[in-house]
Amino acid sequence: MDPLRELQKDFHLVFVNTIKWLSKKYDFVISKDLGGSGFWALGYDEGYDDLWFAVSGVVDALTKASALAINTERVRIGTAIIPVYTRTPAVLASTTRVLWELSEGRFILGLGSSSQTMMENWNGQKFEKPLTRVKETTQLVKSILRGEKTDYSGETVKSRGYKQIPVKDGVQPVYMAALRPGMLEAAAEFSDGVILNLFPKEALPKMMEHIRIGAERAGKRLEDVEVVCRHQVVVTDDKENSRNLIRAGFAPYYATPVYNKFLAWCGYEDVAESIRDGWASKDRDKTTGALTDKLVEDIAILGSEEQCHDRIREYAEMGITTHIISCVSPKDSQRTFQAFSGNKFSI
Repeated sequence: MDPLRELQKDFHLVFVNTIKWLSKKYDFVISKDLGGSGFWALGYDEGYDDLWFAVSGVVDALTKASALAINTERVRIGTAIIPVYTRTPAVLASTTRVLWELSEGRFILGLGSSSQTMMENWNGQKFEKPLTRVKETTQLVKSILRGEKTDYSGETVKSRGYKQIPVKDGVQPVYMAALRPGMLEAAAEFSDGVILNLFPKEALPKMMEHIRIGAERAGKRLEDVEVVCRHQVVVTDDKENSRNLIRAGFAPYYATPVYNKFLAWCGYEDVAESIRDGWASKDRDKTTGALTDKLVEDIAILGSEEQCHDRIREYAEMGITTHIISCVSPKDSQRTFQAFSGNKFSI
């Protein structure tokens, strides 16, 4: 059985069951099915402070964010991320304005470039100049959210004559996802926060250094920049199965040019080349096998509850300020999320 296909098949079940389980645990629950999707809204007094969503081939992040915005009271709601190629800056700004209103200021718009596969193959959009596109989109969206009339002609985006009602005090956070130096520095310089993903542990110090450089260009300190990380976490007694799930789910990510170059920049040139060659030759074993046990456990957080807690705390000490707990294992998802509820974990 193809583990990637099984993972994709189980995704919806994991998502629905996890949300339903959490909805039973926390204080503010709307006990109704939202739009027939099995997606339940929840709030948090003893649990998580944030809910973050990504655009994938299964669910739309902004639709989920809207549903949660009107059915919760305290939790922050963020996107990690919305690709800048699939919506214009004006559309992003108008959608964000509604989400800001619905959530009463609790929404965070996270933008990024995504990958060639998702943009070109899935959406038919040219994946060109990702650094410039993300930076210019962020600048233009922030300007629109402040209520400024657009007169912008950049290399990758343009808008003229569009204006909308500003958010109160012009405050609506817009974050940028980043992997390598140029984007890391731009994210810290031009946006309100940086979103990280799928990095080997030893690469984090140099990533944080580039965030510091970008922050200082904008007259900010590193401590002023919120650094968000989407961790792949599995609290489990079966690390071998969890490693295989990580390989199946994320080796294809590292085969895309964006993540392949990132892995090489992190110091894994040979691994990146092996993944690239395996993917090109449609050799799944070579593609997934390039991710050794050690590398998988440097990228993901696997093991006992105590081991996973310790890794998150270690990342906090290294500069990550907001931790997204993402679990790819259907059988371990409830255990994993429960391990990070408020009564079991704190930094």
